[in-house]
Amino acid sequence: MVTSPGKERRRASPLVVTLLSVAMGFVVGGLFLAAAGYDPFRAFSVIFRGIFSRPSYMAYTVIYATPLILTGLSVAFAFRTGLFNIGAEGQFILGALAAALTGAFVELPPVVHAVAAAGAGMIAAALWGALAGFLKARWGVNEVIGTIMLNWIALYGNNFVVTRPGITRAAATATEFVRDSARIEILGVWETSEAGLAWRAENPLWSDVLRTPFNAGIFLALGLAFLCWWILNRTALGYELRAVGFNASCAEYGGIDVKRNVVRSMAISGALAGAAGAFHVLGWTRQAAELAAMEGFGFDGIAVALIGNNTPLGCVLSGFLFGALKYGGSKLQFALRAPTEVVNIVMGAIVFFVAMPRCIPLLAERWRRRKGDEGGSASGGQETKRKRDTEEALAEATTEAETASAGEKERGHVS
Repeated sequence: MVTSPGKERRRASPLVVTLLSVAMGFVVGGLFLAAAGYDPFRAFSVIFRGIFSRPSYMAYTVIYATPLILTGLSVAFAFRTGLFNIGAEGQFILGALAAALTGAFVELPPVVHAVAAAGAGMIAAALWGALAGFLKARWGVNEVIGTIMLNWIALYGNNFVVTRPGITRAAATATEFVRDSARIEILGVWETSEAGLAWRAENPLWSDVLRTPFNAGIFLALGLAFLCWWILNRTALGYELRAVGFNASCAEYGGIDVKRNVVRSMAISGALAGAAGAFHVLGWTRQAAELAAMEGFGFDGIAVALIGNNTPLGCVLSGFLFGALKYGGSKLQFALRAPTEVVNIVMGAIVFFVAMPRCIPLLAERWRRRKGDEGGSASGGQETKRKRDTEEALAEATTEAETASAGEKERGHVS
């Protein structure tokens, strides 16, 4: 439908929509807190102080945000190429497992060992993602269904491997700790040495940061975000992937191998989720543990990608937002005895309000079409009535003409 310039409506920018959605999310969270009998302003003050009041709190916010940025990038990369990767959760689990096994049972020099462990995690997850892509390309298996099933296989496969004799740690349902040579913590070994302790005593601010498992994962995540942007916007591979995402039929007509690019896209998406798991293990937990349920990093990545408008920069910013809410929100229970689930309410409300502007134009267009159909039906009915009236008038005129003609004939015979 062509609209005149005067009727054209200007759409709000994604940044404005996101900022308004974040604000509305906090409003909804505040209403739930007030309904439960808590002061929402005090609660949000606790969250804010829990993020920014100490250097160590800010460091933990970054640590929480790192895997969310990477799983968000994983989902966003697949979105940009026309695929919905719900399997980031399972890819995260396999990436963490492969990194933990390589870090714990392989002996290599420092730095090289960390690179090898992270690479093992990314490769394992890339193969897992490529499997879902292959199922779609070869047999048309929907990637949503395929990746959901693969998530559970990854979860129980992780538990099977972790509990094997020789892998599990004594008196624990987890792997051996990764070696110091594979750790990516910043100054991880030096900070506990005699020289490190002396330096920390002279620099209390940095000492507070080093109390946390602050690691190089955030810098690697930012590097991977830039790499995603570069691949999608500055390479032939990115052009092919985006072309397949925009219109697979046109891409195939233009000579692009659609099936191969589906597998490529899922492999890259899986590698990003695997990097999240690998950095999480090498920089923080130092082990892969038996899991009772999904950890949630991959599913949170879907929300991160949506709020970030499926762009690398947007995923970085929304990852920091979610990381801050998750860490700062954890202090609500200690400070106010308030449920920490309110943070999930805020995050869910933000996602809801981000999605709403995309639904409104669709609903408005559907309403306009419905009104057009009703108008068309009404005008069609009026046209039918006019046609029927015209036919009746013509019939009456014809009858009168025939009557007049018969009268003239009769008068002629009489005369």
